[in-house]
Amino acid sequence: MGFPGQRGGHRPGVAHILEQVVQDLGLDLAGLRVVIQGFGNVGSWTARIIQQAGVRVMAISDVQGGVYNPLGLDIPALVEHVKQGGKAGGFTGGEPVSNSDLLELECDVLIPAAVENVINVENAPRLKTRVILEAANHPTTYEGDQIFNDRGILLLPDILVNAGGVTVSYFEWTQNLQEFHWEEDRVNEELTKIMVRAYGEVHEKSTAQGINHRQAAFQLGVERVDRAVELRGFV
Repeated sequence: MGFPGQRGGHRPGVAHILEQVVQDLGLDLAGLRVVIQGFGNVGSWTARIIQQAGVRVMAISDVQGGVYNPLGLDIPALVEHVKQGGKAGGFTGGEPVSNSDLLELECDVLIPAAVENVINVENAPRLKTRVILEAANHPTTYEGDQIFNDRGILLLPDILVNAGGVTVSYFEWTQNLQEFHWEEDRVNEELTKIMVRAYGEVHEKSTAQGINHRQAAFQLGVERVDRAVELRGFV
């Protein structure tokens, strides 16, 4: 089952990466337990999209705290609550939880989608998740990264997971150059192809070379820049 698309930002990109990881791990989207730190554009849209595919979004937070329901939150109701000026921690569809405690909830997938360096040497040993998708920029410190490697926790890096925003911006730039408007279906189709291909290339390099996904993503990036420099005759 795929996720319904939403145009704008890198919101659908997170969902595409999640879908690929779930397939590779032999898991099922239906009932998958997900915790999301952050309920801005990235966190809120990710929650809406993945819940429509049957994912159980158990916890959400904003800057002042969060809400937790092991049976799954009513995301549309939470969205409306926030639109009316409420805070995630004040939503009545679950129990209040702090941002720090939210990160340590037992889940299948943790999605930090707010600020940088929230996962570090202090809390990384206590995280109870199988997969981390970095939807924020640099949410994990170097020391935290090493701990996840040692613990066998799969981490998909920000350079891959939240690449959808830059990709859709490129689509918009392309449309402006061509003076031609793409329909939303085409935007979603092209984004899906790029995100799925990017994940596949990173995963393949990680597996082939025995390195983690962050190292694989960086290596691919450096190789492509090097190739571009060579083709342009700068070396």
